[in-house]
Amino acid sequence: MAEAINPTGKRAIIDKTNSRLVIMASVAAFIFVFSLVATKTLVSQSNYQNHVITEKRKTLKQLRSDVTAVSQLESSYQAFTTTSQNALGGDPNGKGAQDGDNTKIVLDALPSTYDFPALVTSIEAMLSSQPVTTNNISGNDDEVAQSANQSSATPQPMPMPFQLRVTGNYSGVQGLISELQRSIRPMEIQTLQLCGSQDKLTLTITAQTYYQPAKQFKITTKVVK
Repeated sequence: MAEAINPTGKRAIIDKTNSRLVIMASVAAFIFVFSLVATKTLVSQSNYQNHVITEKRKTLKQLRSDVTAVSQLESSYQAFTTTSQNALGGDPNGKGAQDGDNTKIVLDALPSTYDFPALVTSIEAMLSSQPVTTNNISGNDDEVAQSANQSSATPQPMPMPFQLRVTGNYSGVQGLISELQRSIRPMEIQTLQLCGSQDKLTLTITAQTYYQPAKQFKITTKVVK
């Protein structure tokens, strides 16, 4: 005769089985949720790393292009500055007004800093080559205000106004005007006034030249998201 199972024992077995099922279901749910979160994190990290790799490849390509450009620029610079005759037809190794290598000529033509005293010295050198008497060289020495324009990412020519008054005969005055036109530095004559006789003329000029701030090179960083 089969042994009867105690109802209390059946309940205990059922409860134990249910507990195991709940534990197994909880573990399975945890593993499932963990797998989803881990998969999402891995996919996100993979996308981020792909973006980083793409940007690094772009940067490397740009660097290689820059290295090639630097080499070409160096060759062009050497060819430009080592000519037997400069752009003004003068001697690259000479000391005259039209002499000097092409690099010096470019720097003199458009200096990178505001320097009004240097401008006055340059004008005085031109005047000394002509038979005229200098009465006055004036202008606004704006060095403090212009100090903010010493460098720029997109530099533009900045004006340097000045006034000039000389006395001389007609030939000397004409020679001075021609000298200003042949100047290495760009001279923009705004007003010109003559008075007196042919043998003794007073020339008053209002003009401006220019300087161009140095180009500012910046190395920037980029945040990859």
